[in-house]
Amino acid sequence: MRVFLTLWRREFSSTFGSPVGYVVLAAVLLLLGVSFVLIVDYLNEPSDVPLTELFYGSIFFWVILLLSTPVITMRSFAQERATGTYETLMTTPVSDGQVVFAKFAGAFSFYVLLWIPLLGCLFVVRRYAADDSVLDWGAIASTYLGILSLGTLYISLGVFASALTRNQVIAAIVAIALGVSLFLLSFAAPALAGTTAWSTSVLRGFSLVEQMWEFSRGVVDVRHLVFHLSLAAVFVFLTLKVIEARRWK
Repeated sequence: MRVFLTLWRREFSSTFGSPVGYVVLAAVLLLLGVSFVLIVDYLNEPSDVPLTELFYGSIFFWVILLLSTPVITMRSFAQERATGTYETLMTTPVSDGQVVFAKFAGAFSFYVLLWIPLLGCLFVVRRYAADDSVLDWGAIASTYLGILSLGTLYISLGVFASALTRNQVIAAIVAIALGVSLFLLSFAAPALAGTTAWSTSVLRGFSLVEQMWEFSRGVVDVRHLVFHLSLAAVFVFLTLKVIEARRWK
């Protein structure tokens, strides 16, 4: 455990050792701020739509998710290989699994940090809203659960892409391509749905948009969590196999 924590601390702190971490943090804060302003403007008129659904319904949420995760993870393995520190790291008395999980945990920790300011926006709304019912704390909790669950999937995908190459830009492009393709399945599923209820149900299970919509309304479906975490586990496993293959080359 001590080795893992040391590797995690090294990975998390390295995010702030380059301008990339600060640029991502500033960009996310800007998008959250713009989204918050638009939501406040919308709330000037009576509405029964939950505040969390208003935020999720904006394009800013998906821009943050689809673009920030590849940038966060692109340097995980690619930079190590480009700078030559990868060989040094892999010759230390640490296992491949510890390295992979530490890099995943470090990137995911920074991802969690990006979403903390959203809580501040919600508290501001609660402080100045005339109607306290505009905020449903259950919906807020489930929305954050959905954000973290999707983040687990996309961070694992980005770490896998970074393990494939020594070029950070290529790693980011591969992660964006895979992430956007997975996102677009949400729109392809209705068109590809068959006439049987079984096939329709299976295809709807790949709809990230519909899954996040349910989270934003306070509905926690365990199937969605299992879907995200299972895919994340697959990508982490593939990353581990890529690292093991490189060790024996």
